[in-house]
Amino acid sequence: MNQIVSGWAALSVAVAGLSALSGAAAADPPADRPAPTWADEFEAPGAPDPANWGYETGFVRNKEAQFYTRDRPENAAVAGGHLVITAAREPWREQGKEAAYTSASLVTRGRQEFRYGRLEVRAKLPEGRGIWPAIWLLGTDKSKGWPACGEIDLMEYVGFDPHSLHFNIHTPAYNHVKKTNKGRKVMVQDAAHDWHIYALEWHPDRLEFFLDGAGVFTFKNEGTGPAAWPFDKPHYLLLNVAVGGGWGGAKGIDDTIFPQRMLVDYVRYWEAKE
Repeated sequence: MNQIVSGWAALSVAVAGLSALSGAAAADPPADRPAPTWADEFEAPGAPDPANWGYETGFVRNKEAQFYTRDRPENAAVAGGHLVITAAREPWREQGKEAAYTSASLVTRGRQEFRYGRLEVRAKLPEGRGIWPAIWLLGTDKSKGWPACGEIDLMEYVGFDPHSLHFNIHTPAYNHVKKTNKGRKVMVQDAAHDWHIYALEWHPDRLEFFLDGAGVFTFKNEGTGPAAWPFDKPHYLLLNVAVGGGWGGAKGIDDTIFPQRMLVDYVRYWEAKE
């Protein structure tokens, strides 16, 4: 326990330094906006609130190089008023598998679902070649697999393209495997050097994506059925920092950049009134 406490203390110091460099003061919701239906403000130091967050573990997808750990403060902790997800270069052995990198992927699956309304995440991204952080949603109904469940990428970033943020959706009709996915790449000079607010306005007839209050992408319901629009069903949120993989590692991994941290100031959700 003492090692864990001291680890959180050291992490708090590191996070305070990152926050001071990047203007970390949280933005309050507009005065005319009601309180969120659900939120995590990450105010209590220690482990992420288990009532809100679970973990993916192991090698999960996309031939990524990191091993996602569970309930390990070196990879996921609340410190300095932020959720901190750390990707580290370190030898790791678990479940009979070996990895050269560890990280964390936090999920609300089984705890909090999202369907219609506004979802808002304020975050500061890691950087460097080989880093691949994401803030995204997957459909809770996995009976037909991916992409039938639906995927909403509120934000993706690949370190080899440091001035770009990506906003995408994936469905059976529109996905990267078929090279038909719908989305937008937005050039941002300070993509990983500053705090940004990523927001989704989810309506029955459209998904609207926002970056710092400005609309950047809209995907409309074509009315042709679930192959194009599986977004009438609940989804859960994922926050993760991947290393390498099919896209993130397309230009290799720079081992000199680690550790790298994604800081999340808050997650807020306003459920739409029926």
